[in-house]
Amino acid sequence: MKYKDYYKIMGVTRDATQDEIKRSYRKLARKYHPDVSKEADAEAHFKEVGEAYEVLKDPEKRAVYDQLGNNWQAGQDFTPPAGWDSGFEFRGGGNADAAHFRDIFEDLFVRSGSHGNQSGDRTRGFHMKGQDHHAKIMVNLADAFHGAERSITLRVPEIDAGGHVVTRNHTLNVKIPKGVTRGQRIRLRGQGAPGIGESPNGDLYLEVEFEPHSFYRAEGRDIFLDLPITPWEAALGANVAIPTFGGKVDMKIPAGSQSGKKLRLKGRGLPGNPAGDQYVILRIETPMAESEADRELYNRMKEEMNFNPRSRLGV
Repeated sequence: MKYKDYYKIMGVTRDATQDEIKRSYRKLARKYHPDVSKEADAEAHFKEVGEAYEVLKDPEKRAVYDQLGNNWQAGQDFTPPAGWDSGFEFRGGGNADAAHFRDIFEDLFVRSGSHGNQSGDRTRGFHMKGQDHHAKIMVNLADAFHGAERSITLRVPEIDAGGHVVTRNHTLNVKIPKGVTRGQRIRLRGQGAPGIGESPNGDLYLEVEFEPHSFYRAEGRDIFLDLPITPWEAALGANVAIPTFGGKVDMKIPAGSQSGKKLRLKGRGLPGNPAGDQYVILRIETPMAESEADRELYNRMKEEMNFNPRSRLGV
């Protein structure tokens, strides 16, 4: 995908207030509306302006866009990095209709300060549970295996008194359950938006994503490991030590193994009922011929072993 500079499309600076973005959109929408505009490619410009406004008018989308777009130029090929959507705390996650009603209610009675005590009088006796929030967090695979308690900091997009989008840090302690899997949600009661009246706060739901590991990867509760082995271990068989999150275990490599062969360590994956397994994928690595003796050995193998791995291809 190509990166688009939404600020340039809207004709505003990156530090523009939300009101400035709204005014620019209204001006450009009138200028490029296909029903009245005489500008060249008016319809394309109108759609582009609408796309930019959909992102920049929303403080949450704008905060994420700003983070992603700092090092990109318009027209460049753009691929969001892994975990780009983690660490932000967003509204939503509960009942959409209730959340929409709550927003309207606050606009009418809570956020306005122009009515003095009248607003407080009108809201007296009204109660509504706070809106749920959600976020994605990156979890270490070792923490998912053993369980852990970690301090995390989420960024909460907000609009400050000057109309600019800023992020507030929300730091909290999170218990990572033993055996948690990718996509599972951790619920933190009362850590969402404040309730109205005497109603409780909303909850915060944390969706788990795993941090990339140097040699493990997870699929559900199963753990996968690519294991480098030598040609002689593959040909003759061997007993080798295998790392697991529960400690090293010995595994027998069958004689005649080929690259890609999958071996299973039952119950050595993420804990659960039942626990996952650890799968070991064999990868044969060929030593480099770095010395004359190495080259002589390879030439002797070439002459004496009469091996053609392409014979089944008819060549």
